[in-house]
Amino acid sequence: MTVEGIVLEALPSATFKVKLEDDREVLAYLAGKMRVRRIRVLVGDKVRVELASPTDERGRIIWRL
Repeated sequence: MTVEGIVLEALPSATFKVKLEDDREVLAYLAGKMRVRRIRVLVGDKVRVELASPTDERGRIIWRL
């Protein structure tokens, strides 16, 4: 399941606090391809997050919009 959100806070080890469209906050890390291609994600960026299930509180950032 993929949802869009906005990065609220940058944390150590390429993890981010992201506020999703449905007003939930999740902890998300950068996907491997984004790390390899050195795509930077900053606070305020709109991102697409992949969640394993709709109730997860952790996900991974797969796209920077």
